[in-house]
Amino acid sequence: MTARGLFLTFEGIDGSGKSTQARLLADVLRAQGCEVLLTREPGGSAGAEEIRRLVLEGDPDRWSAETEILLFTAARRDHMERTILPALAAGQIVICDRFADSTRMYQGLSRGDLRALVDQLHELMIGREPDLTLLIDMDPETGLARAKGRQGSEERFEDFGPDLQKRMRQGFLDLSQEYAGRFRVIDGNRDMGEVAQDVADIVLKAL
Repeated sequence: MTARGLFLTFEGIDGSGKSTQARLLADVLRAQGCEVLLTREPGGSAGAEEIRRLVLEGDPDRWSAETEILLFTAARRDHMERTILPALAAGQIVICDRFADSTRMYQGLSRGDLRALVDQLHELMIGREPDLTLLIDMDPETGLARAKGRQGSEERFEDFGPDLQKRMRQGFLDLSQEYAGRFRVIDGNRDMGEVAQDVADIVLKAL
C-alpha cells in the first residue's frame, strides 16, 4: 500500500469533526501497515505554525481577506516544501486537515469575491491538488456550537458567526461539484463511528 505516495485532505466547516476523522483514518491505515503522515493547515511545518498563530488568533478584523490569502499561501508553500512533498516522495500517505479548498472558501468566497486570486496564487506557488478530498458535511449551527464549545484561543473565524458558517457549507458543497473527480461528501450529522466507517471504506477502496 505504501509503494507510492497518496495525498488525502479533509475539509468542512468549523466543528464538522474533520480533525477527529483525520486522526481516526490515520489509525486505520497504520493498522493496515501503511506509513502515514498526519498534518494540518495552516501549520504542519515550523514556519507555517508561526503563521498559524497570526491568522487564527486575535480580532476577526485583524487582517483583510487579501492579506490572509498571502499569509495562507506562504504557510502552505513552506508546508509543502518541508513536510508534504518529502513524505509523498518517500511513498507515505499524507493526511492533511484542511488545504487549499479552505482558502478558496474562507478568503476566496466567504469574505469577498477573491476566488480567482486564490486560484492564481495556488497555481503559481503550490501547483498541486490532493489526490482525494473528504468533505465532512455538517449542519452549520451544530458545527458552530461544537467549535465554540472547544474554548480554545484559535476562534478568530468562529467569531464571524453563523452566517459565515452557512455560506461556507454551501460553498464547500459547490466546490465538491466543481472538483467532483477528487471530492467525496460524507454526512457528518451522525455518530462519529458511522462517519469513520464511511471514511475508511472510501479511502481503502481508493488504495
